[in-house]
Amino acid sequence: MRALVIWETGFSVSTATPETSESSILDILKLLVAAGLLVGGLFSYYYYIELPIAVRVLIVLAGTALGVVVALTSAPGQRVWAFVQGSRIEIRKVVWPTKQETTQRAIAVFVFTLIMSLFFWGLDSLLLWLTRTLVGSAG
Repeated sequence: MRALVIWETGFSVSTATPETSESSILDILKLLVAAGLLVGGLFSYYYYIELPIAVRVLIVLAGTALGVVVALTSAPGQRVWAFVQGSRIEIRKVVWPTKQETTQRAIAVFVFTLIMSLFFWGLDSLLLWLTRTLVGSAG
């Protein structure tokens, strides 16, 4: 079932269905639970100060891992995971520069930075001299 919404400038079709709104509520609940697990793990680290540090760190890691797992079961989490998978595929397509190209570009950036710093130092000195001359200040 689709609802047609008419605006003054045109119209658009909303695809909101009862199943979509229920799943979005469920997704919101999943994300809240995931955030609660993460915050709970962090809270436990500081609240249970008497526990050994290794146990407290494991509690934080467990809370983080469970939060990520719960978040990935939601629709936004699945979209993020699909984006990460797509990014990994795109990274494989990148042609990385060779060591020689990287060195040459680093040297070019260093030289350009040196030239520009000398230029701005000279410009600043000239403007300082000009200002002192116009104002008549010797100090």
